[in-house]
Amino acid sequence: MKTGRYNVGVGLLVMAGFMAYGFLLIYLRDFAPDHEAWAASYATGRHFEARLAHVHGALFSLLNLALGFVLARLGSASDRARSAAAWLGVAGLMMPAGILGEVYLGLSPVFVLLGAVSMTASVVVTGVLTLKHWGEGRAAA
Repeated sequence: MKTGRYNVGVGLLVMAGFMAYGFLLIYLRDFAPDHEAWAASYATGRHFEARLAHVHGALFSLLNLALGFVLARLGSASDRARSAAAWLGVAGLMMPAGILGEVYLGLSPVFVLLGAVSMTASVVVTGVLTLKHWGEGRAAA
């Protein structure tokens, strides 16, 4: 992995996907045949879960963008540590995907938990690497 490159690319693509999903949510709220019932269930059930997926998809996409740019600046950190942080960030996208899987496919919440733990670990590892290596030497290749 060119450390950080996939975080930026995947982050942008997933962001585009969740932006499109936002348009679907607007349609369901304002234009769908049963839009009154959808709006009335704002804080419960599928509507609430769908909004959680949208919000976390956007947030985790932005986190991947930030991780990618930060990891690319940590050239003096080991490739292994930077790659681990990068892959954990990408794996964190299982959280919003897992929420969608729960809502639309009835999947287990295990993917939500794995994604949440992965993203948290990625941010922690990147934070530690940043404190140790920011400004040292060269930017990563």
